[in-house]
Amino acid sequence: MSNTIQKNNKETLYTLQMINSENLKVLGEDYQRELNENRVAKIVSSFNELVANEPKVSFRNGRYFIFDGQHTVAARIVLNGNKHLPILCKVYHGLTEQDEALLFATQNGEESKPTSGERMRAWIYGGDEDAIAFRDATESTGVTLELGKSHCKYHLVCVNAAFDLYRKIGEKLYVDALNIIVEAWNGDAESLKVEILNAICRFIRLYHNVYDRERLIWKLKAVSPKLLRQAINSDFELPGYKKHLNQIYKIYNGGGKAVIEKKF
Repeated sequence: MSNTIQKNNKETLYTLQMINSENLKVLGEDYQRELNENRVAKIVSSFNELVANEPKVSFRNGRYFIFDGQHTVAARIVLNGNKHLPILCKVYHGLTEQDEALLFATQNGEESKPTSGERMRAWIYGGDEDAIAFRDATESTGVTLELGKSHCKYHLVCVNAAFDLYRKIGEKLYVDALNIIVEAWNGDAESLKVEILNAICRFIRLYHNVYDRERLIWKLKAVSPKLLRQAINSDFELPGYKKHLNQIYKIYNGGGKAVIEKKF
């Protein structure tokens, strides 16, 4: 029993094979997630073999590497009394490590969907040109993509939202926005969260030919990024992106300080 997927205009075969779980290896230490015991326990508690998906495996260099389904494999072992067992797998042939990384990044199952950081790490490892350009543009401002869970200065946590903004407004405006945030708040972790990044990007996109850059930075310096985020989130009058844009507009023009003025 076999099927095909398309890769670089070539056919890459996969087959359904029974493989003993002791021969299944987790691939990609550079991007693959660590085994999450809580996720395994959740799968075990509601496991149904009739609807369970086959783990996706790459056969490369004589070994079987899991790129989708390591938690399901672990759950099956637990349900088998913590003993290895044969598992029906979807086995892909002819993939490189980079191909495997890109396939890992496209997982979308409820139990297997990667986090934004895991997905971006896999895209970069797999050589995705847009992801690499996005990383390089971000790092050119002194900001690091946070692909784990750390909330530190100069670490951008909202990776998915940032990538979407990068593609919507273009590299130049995206870099301008990040540089303004860095200059205004010195990489403060609160300033690199989604509400502020969204607000600054949209302001610059709308007013990039008319606004005064130094004035904007000077105005932002007097504002607490934490209170600015709260002001954006508590604006229930304006819909969608308008509430983000409105707060920056008020700061730039000298209004709204009673809500978000920084306390020294």
